[in-house]
Amino acid sequence: MNRKQILSAVIMLAVGSLAQAKNYTLTSPDGRLRVDISNGVNISVSRQGNELITVKAALNGTEAKMSGARTSKTIHEHIVSPFYRQAQFTTSYRQADIRLDDGFGLQVRAYDEGIAYRFTNTRKAETIITNETALFGFAEETKAWLSYSTNPEKPFAMAFQNTYHETLLRDARPLPAFLPATVDCGDVKVTILESDLRSYPGMFLKADGDNLTATFAHYPKKMDYYKWRGMSYVSQTEDYIAKSSGPRTYPWRVMAITEKDAEMPVNNLVYALATPNKIGDVSWLKPGKVAWDWWNDWNLRGIDFEAGINTRTYQYYIDFAAKNKLAYVVLDEGWYDSSKGDIMNPIAAIDLPALIEYGRQKGVSIVLWTVFNVLDEHLKEACEKYAKMGIKGFKVDFMDRNDQTAVEMAERIAKTCADYKLFLDYHGYFAPTGMSRTYPNIMNYEGVFGMEECRWAKKETDMPLYDVTFPFIRMMAGQVDFTPGAMRNGTRENWVVCYQNPVSMGTRCHQAACYIVHDSPFTMLCDAPTNYELEPDYTKFIAQIPDEWDETRVLQGEIGKYIVTARRKGDVWYVGGQTNWDQRTIELPLSFLGEGSYLVTLLTDGINANHNAEDYHFDRQTRHNGETLTVKMASGGGFVLKLGKTSIVDHI
Repeated sequence: MNRKQILSAVIMLAVGSLAQAKNYTLTSPDGRLRVDISNGVNISVSRQGNELITVKAALNGTEAKMSGARTSKTIHEHIVSPFYRQAQFTTSYRQADIRLDDGFGLQVRAYDEGIAYRFTNTRKAETIITNETALFGFAEETKAWLSYSTNPEKPFAMAFQNTYHETLLRDARPLPAFLPATVDCGDVKVTILESDLRSYPGMFLKADGDNLTATFAHYPKKMDYYKWRGMSYVSQTEDYIAKSSGPRTYPWRVMAITEKDAEMPVNNLVYALATPNKIGDVSWLKPGKVAWDWWNDWNLRGIDFEAGINTRTYQYYIDFAAKNKLAYVVLDEGWYDSSKGDIMNPIAAIDLPALIEYGRQKGVSIVLWTVFNVLDEHLKEACEKYAKMGIKGFKVDFMDRNDQTAVEMAERIAKTCADYKLFLDYHGYFAPTGMSRTYPNIMNYEGVFGMEECRWAKKETDMPLYDVTFPFIRMMAGQVDFTPGAMRNGTRENWVVCYQNPVSMGTRCHQAACYIVHDSPFTMLCDAPTNYELEPDYTKFIAQIPDEWDETRVLQGEIGKYIVTARRKGDVWYVGGQTNWDQRTIELPLSFLGEGSYLVTLLTDGINANHNAEDYHFDRQTRHNGETLTVKMASGGGFVLKLGKTSIVDHI
């Protein structure tokens, strides 16, 4: 038996420490993925003998040598995951803990679903990280999906909202791209993400030939304020990216590996790698749908009062929420004087105690919008005041950066809000990195090119294409605050931009499917209550779609073309499908159902939806799990199915 065979045998048998070795090998539990780690640190990931990706990794540019390792047998982990895409799941991995001669360490994990590594630090003194090297190498002519920074001059200062550029790596634009990023390696796709990002800057990637190279925002040295919203920004930086004192771990660098596109939206590595729950009991947290004001511009009609940011308008929103059993109403920007950052005092037109009491009587709770640093600067004072008044949470906006101090702010807010039993919707924020496992009171995250873009997008903006791309890439990281529910819908030919009365791209059923396709336990009905009230059956149907799920599967799909997602709550299944601008007919086997007879409510594009995107059709059928449904989607279309045993399901 040669040395390499002996080393593999040692790893498989989990025999502890290896000293002075130059190379280590780790395999996934199913044996299909292999990681070879050598001095440098150089990491090679292969699948069934074919190399997929190489990684050159270092902290502070050190060419570290390995001085020993301890490897594990297969570790099985059962994870309870409240408000995630499923209530719980199991995962398995093998791990190598490697000592490096520069004082750092390296942890590598091999899952069946991908590979992850991170650096560790056992030093007691202060550690400055001037830079982290993470160079991901791919084969020639490799295609990728990248979402670039929208601020060429200051690429680390922006809202993490952009569409995906499908490109050969060597033809990519010379701009940093924010995570996640997906690379097509032929038989599989590799998606680069990060997890357990704590007290460290988030990672960007920049194309360099056939490589993707990590780059990071530097540590802020000086902050300043914009004149509007009281929003802070970085005006000067240090010459390093991170600093810390004492032992710590650094973020996981994740390479999720998927053979089928349908595996991508349900890859759980980011959540599984994050620090477990630090807030304890979560029974006080309640997911739910939200009547939202901002997207529809407070645009009520047929009423006898002046609509706007005032008490009477929000009473109307509360009445609408109560009638449709929505859990929340959010008071978005304007309830306090944001130009002064005066979060502690509502404007004169808002009687906040009266609204809270009005909502309480009707079973509707209030959520308040604010800017990240404004809340942080009044954190305990604001939490104490508004929790005592009966506010249930904050929608926090305009972080627009992910340097170390921003990441620390996000965790500080999450911890303090949990102490006061307040939940959070992180808007104006980067893609999640598992922090909702650590702090389950963070219900949702933006970091997505969401519905709000339709208020100012250009006609050539292709939202239906994006809508069937980001669930495969961005949603691998976690929840999305996409804010769906538009009641004015446009075809490719007749969509128009309208800031005060906005129109979505694609059909009404495309919008309805968002409530199934998206991971979103706190999600908006974005349009005006008076628009929903004109179509009560449709409104009732989308309002009763659950916000918390026991199980999620993606039944069919191809990135950039279409997606079909099934979610189960108890014994009832919901299926949502969306397509790009191409009309599409799919054959949907019902084999995912249990045995028996099912009552199916179908919400599908109407026969004229290619001409009038607001056209939809309801139907009811009885079906069995051995049957196949044929479903047609119009251009930019979609559908929703509700399926339950005929004896227990109440369909509209």
